Amino acid sequence: MSAPPALQIREANAHLAAVHRRAAELEARLEAAERTVSAQAERLTLQDQQLRAALDELGHAKDREIAALQEQLLTSEAAIHSLQAAVRQRDELIQQLQPRAKLLQDICRRRPPLVALLADLAEAERLGPLPASDPGHLLPSGPGPPLANSTGEKADQDHPQPTIFGTTV
Repeated sequence: MSAPPALQIREANAHLAAVHRRAAELEARLEAAERTVSAQAERLTLQDQQLRAALDELGHAKDREIAALQEQLLTSEAAIHSLQAAVRQRDELIQQLQPRAKLLQDICRRRPPLVALLADLAEAERLGPLPASDPGHLLPSGPGPPLANSTGEKADQDHPQPTIFGTTV
């Protein structure tokens, strides 16, 4: 075997040197890429932790809001039940008061004639009873039948009732 010519050795050395430089360059790029990946991994880990913390806080806030809304719902339901009970009581009271209201309406409707009747009775009392049977004070048409109370009852023939105006009739 013969020794390789010097040119081949130089070319081989130059090739080895280029491969070595290329390997060094690739190693440097690999280290830079590893540092970049490592930094990105750290940033992603930190971002993941922040997002998990934010998600946990959001979950807690949601749970607090749900609890507050449930409490508000219970309070509202209690108020509704209380108001419904009050409405039932008022309805019962209205049912109890309706007959009285009808009676008061009837009384109010009948009041004007009653006022007129009371005024007439007061006028009759003011006029007083008729004078005693005095032959000098006869009515122009002459003597008439004896007067009786207008109670609708028949007067006892043995005991005639005198006619008296007043509020006791």
